Amino acid sequence: MNISQIINELGEDRENYFNAVAPPIIQTSNFTFKKVADLHKAFEDEMGGYLYSRGLNPTVDILRKKLAALDGAEDCLVFNNGAAAIFAGIFANIKSGDHIVSVAKPYTWVQKMFDVILPRFGVTVTYIDGTTFANWHQATKDNTTFYYLESPNSWDFAIQPIREVAALAKSKHITTLIDNSYCTPLYQKPIEMGIDMAMQTATKYIGGHSDTLGGVLSGSHAMIKKIFDSEYLNIGSGIQPFNAWLLIRGLRTLPARIERITKSTATVVAFMKQHPKVESVLFVGDESFPQFELAQQQMKAACGLFTFVLKTTEMSSIVRFSESLQHIMMAVSWGGHESLIIPKCAGLKEVDFDAGNKEHRYIRMYVGLEEPDYLIADLSQALDKIS
Repeated sequence: MNISQIINELGEDRENYFNAVAPPIIQTSNFTFKKVADLHKAFEDEMGGYLYSRGLNPTVDILRKKLAALDGAEDCLVFNNGAAAIFAGIFANIKSGDHIVSVAKPYTWVQKMFDVILPRFGVTVTYIDGTTFANWHQATKDNTTFYYLESPNSWDFAIQPIREVAALAKSKHITTLIDNSYCTPLYQKPIEMGIDMAMQTATKYIGGHSDTLGGVLSGSHAMIKKIFDSEYLNIGSGIQPFNAWLLIRGLRTLPARIERITKSTATVVAFMKQHPKVESVLFVGDESFPQFELAQQQMKAACGLFTFVLKTTEMSSIVRFSESLQHIMMAVSWGGHESLIIPKCAGLKEVDFDAGNKEHRYIRMYVGLEEPDYLIADLSQALDKIS
C-alpha cells in the first residue's frame, strides 16, 4: 500500500463521522449494547469489538491500522509509552526457567526489566555484542526462548545483522523483538527481514512534537492477539484516545519531517567532523561509521541522531559546552521539532568520570527542524568556550 494512502486514508471512514477531514476523538470509557448476545460475544473476545476503552477504542484503531501497515505487519497495539510496549512484548512470550539473549547496554528500562524484574521469576539474560553474528550462536542455550535487539541503539548506534539473527531465531523457535525507534518503519522494516515484533517509541518521530507519549508493537495477528488478551488488558497500558489522536496528527507530516531532518543532520555532522575540538563523530549515515555497509543494506536512510566526542580530559569542559548552547536544548528523548543534546556524563558522579573512557565523553545530539546553519552557529559558539 502506498505510504500516502496509509497516512492520509487508511482506517478513516469519514462518512461515518460527518465527512470530517480529521477523525474524531472518541473520548469514552465505555460502549453500550442492545442485546445480551452481543455483550456475551464481547466478553468472549474483547478484541472483536468495542467493550471498554482499556482495550479497543475507535480513535486508537485508526492509528493501529496505519502503524501496522507502515511496519508491513498484520496488526499492532499502541501503548502509553515505548517501555510498556517492550515489557508486554517480552513478558507475554517468556516463562519461568527461560533464557533471553539481549544486545549489551539496552535501553535503561529494558535493562531494569532484565536485571531486576525477570530474575524474580527465574528468567535469566545474557548480554552480548550483537554486532557479531557468531555471538548470537554462542550465547544461545537449550532454554533460550527470546532474542532482544536494538538496531541501531541510541548512543553508539550499534547495528545487528537483522536478517541473519531472525533466521537463526526461527530455526530454533526463538521469539524476536527489535526496538526500531531510531529508523521508524519508513527507513527500516524489521518485520520484512523476519523479526517477530517491531517496537518503536511513538513519542519520538511518530508524534514529532514532544507533546505526547506512545509505544508501538507490531507483529502477526496471532502474536498481537496473544499480547492483547493477557499483558495489554491486565496491565492497562493502552494509549488514551486523545494521545492516539495526537499521534495520528503527527503521522500526517512524518515523511516530510524526517526527510528534512535527515538532510539537516548530514550538514551538521559534516561541520562537527571537521571541527578541531571534536575528536570523533558516530553517525550511521556517514561513511566513517564502523558498520556503514551493513547500515546501507538494512536501512533506507538515517535520521537525526548522532554522537560526538569532545577533545578534552575534563568533565568541566563537557559541562561548559553543554550549558553554553543558546538554542539547542538539553533534554532526554528525541524525534520532536526541537534540537537536543544530552551529555553521557550527566549520568555520572564527577568522581567516577574517566576521560580515558570515550563513552564518558559522549554527547548525543538530535537534529530537529531548525535550519542547519542556525544549529551550526550555536554549536560553534559553544565549542569556542571550551579549552
